[in-house]
Amino acid sequence: MWGRLTLNAIPYHEPIIMVTVCCIIFVSLLIISTITYFKKWTYLWSEWLTSLDHKKIGIMYIIVAFVMLLRGFADAIMMRIQQVLASAGESGILPPHHYNQIFTAHGVIMIFFVAMPLVVGLINIIVPLQIGARDVAFPFLNSLSFWFTIIGVILVNLSLGIGEFAQTGWLAYPPLAGNEYSQGVGVDYWIWSIQLSGIGSTLTGINFFVTILKMRAPGMDLFKMPVFSWTALCTNILIIISFPVLTATLFLLTLDRYLGFHFFTNEMGGNMMMYINLIWIWGHPEVYILVLPVFGIFSEITSTFSKKRLFGYTSLIWATIAITILSFIVWLHHFFTMGAGANVNAFFGIMTMIIAIPTGVKIFNWIFTMYQGRIKMHSSMLWTIGFLITFSIGGMSGVLLAMPGADFVLHNSLFLIAHFHNVIIGGVVFGCMAGITYWFPKILGFTLNETWGKISFTFWIIGFFVAFMPLYALGFMGMTRRISQNIDPAFHSFLVIAAFGVGLIAIGIICQLIMFYVSIRDRNENKDLTGDPWDGRTLEWSISSPPPFYNFAIIPYIKDRDAFWSMKKSGKFYKTLNKYEEIHMPKNSSSAIIISAFGTILGFSLVWHIWWLAIIAFFGMIVTWILKSFDYNTNYYVSVTEIEKIEKQHLDNIRKAGSHYDD
Repeated sequence: MWGRLTLNAIPYHEPIIMVTVCCIIFVSLLIISTITYFKKWTYLWSEWLTSLDHKKIGIMYIIVAFVMLLRGFADAIMMRIQQVLASAGESGILPPHHYNQIFTAHGVIMIFFVAMPLVVGLINIIVPLQIGARDVAFPFLNSLSFWFTIIGVILVNLSLGIGEFAQTGWLAYPPLAGNEYSQGVGVDYWIWSIQLSGIGSTLTGINFFVTILKMRAPGMDLFKMPVFSWTALCTNILIIISFPVLTATLFLLTLDRYLGFHFFTNEMGGNMMMYINLIWIWGHPEVYILVLPVFGIFSEITSTFSKKRLFGYTSLIWATIAITILSFIVWLHHFFTMGAGANVNAFFGIMTMIIAIPTGVKIFNWIFTMYQGRIKMHSSMLWTIGFLITFSIGGMSGVLLAMPGADFVLHNSLFLIAHFHNVIIGGVVFGCMAGITYWFPKILGFTLNETWGKISFTFWIIGFFVAFMPLYALGFMGMTRRISQNIDPAFHSFLVIAAFGVGLIAIGIICQLIMFYVSIRDRNENKDLTGDPWDGRTLEWSISSPPPFYNFAIIPYIKDRDAFWSMKKSGKFYKTLNKYEEIHMPKNSSSAIIISAFGTILGFSLVWHIWWLAIIAFFGMIVTWILKSFDYNTNYYVSVTEIEKIEKQHLDNIRKAGSHYDD
C-alpha cells in the first residue's frame, strides 16, 4: 500500500542527520507556536499566503531564498570540514554516501532554491513598478509559480529525514542516475523537486514576458525601458526557451527509471551523451538566467550612486541581447573531454570566448558611468564594486577554461569549482544582495542599517577570496572535486585556508541577519516617506514606499527612459492629481496553495511509488484547476474615495520632505 516507504526510510543510524531534523522540527514548531500565540494565522493567510499582489509574492520568494541559503550553506560548511579532516589523515565526520548527498543537495539548493528565488523575487517586485503596470499579466499564475517552487523546497527538505537525496552531483548524469547504480529514492527526489519547481519557473517566464511586452506605460517603448526591465525581458525569453528542455529531459530520465526505457543507457539504442547534451542545453542558459537580471541591478545602482546618467544605455541593451543569443551556442564547453572532436570543440571554445565580449562591454559601461561621478559609497555600491572585481576574475578563468587544451588539464578539478563560484557568488549573490539593499525602502518603506550592511559586505568579500582563491591553486595541483576520503596531505594547508574563508562568509551571513533585525527594530527612525531615498531615476521611485497595492493611481505617460528624473525636474510631484478612476485588482486566491499541496503529495507519492495516492493527488490538482476556472468573480474594485485617501497621504509626505527632491 505504501510502496517503498517503510520505517527503515528514516536514517536513525545517521546522528548528524537526526540532530539536524530535530533542530528543523523544533524551529518549525517554535514558529508555528509563535504565530498561534499572537493570533496571526488569519493575517498571514489573507494578506500573504493567498495574495496575488506581485510585490508580496516577490517578498515571499526572497524569504524562501534566505531560508534555503542557510540550509545550502550548512552543507558547504560540512563539506569543507570533511575535506580538511580527510586531508589530515582522519576519516572525518561524514561517510562517503552522506558526503555525496550533501554536495548534490548543495548544488541543487543553491541554484534552484536560492539563486532562482532571489532573482525571480526581485523581478516580481520591481519590473511592474518600473514599466508602470498595476500588476503582472497573469496574477494567479504568478502565485502558482511561487507555490510550485515551494513544492521543490519541501521535497528537498523531506529527503533529509525520509529516505535520502541523490548521490549523483547536481545534474545527475546517467548511468549513475539510472536504476543500476542509484537504486534508492535519492534520484527520484531530485527529479520531482526540480521537475515541479521547473514548471513554476516556466510559468514565471511566460508571465513576465507577456507583462513586459504588453503592459508598459503609455509612451514607454522598448528603448525607454530601464535596463533592469530589459535584462528581465531577456531572462524570461531564456526561461521560455530553455526550461521546457529541462522538463523534457527529466521526463525521459523518469521513463528510464520508472518504466525501464533506455534513452540514456549504452544498451538498446540509448546514449548517455544525449542526456548530457540536453541537460546543458538548458544548463548554460540557466547561468545567464541568473546573471542577466543582476547586470540590470548593477546598472541601476551604478547610475544612482554615481549621480550620472547611465553611460552607453544602447550598447548595454544590445550587449544583453547578444548574450541572450550566444548563451544557446556555448553549452558544449561543459564536456570538451567527452570526445566530440577537435572541430566541434574549437567552435564551442571560440563561441565561449566571444560571449565574453558583450559581458566586457557591460563592465566598461559601469566603469565609465562611475568615471567623474559623485560616487556615494552606499553598501549597495560596495556590493557593485566587489562584483566588478570578483566577476572579472571569474570571467578570466572562464576564458581560460574555454580553451579545450586547458580544459583537458583542469576539467573536473577544483579550478572549475573556483571559477563557477567566482561568477555565481561574485555575480548573482553579490548582485541580489545589492538589489535587496537598494530597493529595500521601496519594498517595505524603510532603509536597511548601513553599518551592519557594510560589515556584512566586508566579511562576505574577504571570506569569498579566502575561501575560493586557494581552490584555483588546488586545481593546478591536481585536486579533483567531490572527493571526501584519503585526500593527499599536500592539499591540507590550502583546504584549511578555504575552510577559514567559509567561516568568514558565515559571519557575513550572520551580520546580514543582524542587519535585518536591527533595521526592522528601528524602522520608524529609518522610515522613508518620500519614495526616493537614493535619488533614483526610474519610475518605481515615483510612488510611495511601500507602494499601494494598485501601484499607480494614474498610469503615467513616459517621455524619457529616466522617467522619474524627468518628473522631478518638471515639478510634477507638487501638483495634486484629482482625476482618479475606479481601479480593478485581482482578488486573493487559495487555489494556488491547494494545487501545490496536491502537487507536493504527488511528488512524494511518485518518489515512493505510492501509486494510488499519486493518482488522487494528480486528480486533486486537475479538479482544483477546473473549479478555479469557473470562478468568474476574480476581481474587486477600488473606489475613488479609497484611492484619494491613499494618494493624499502620499502627496502630503512628499510636501513634508519637499527639499528631498531638490537637485
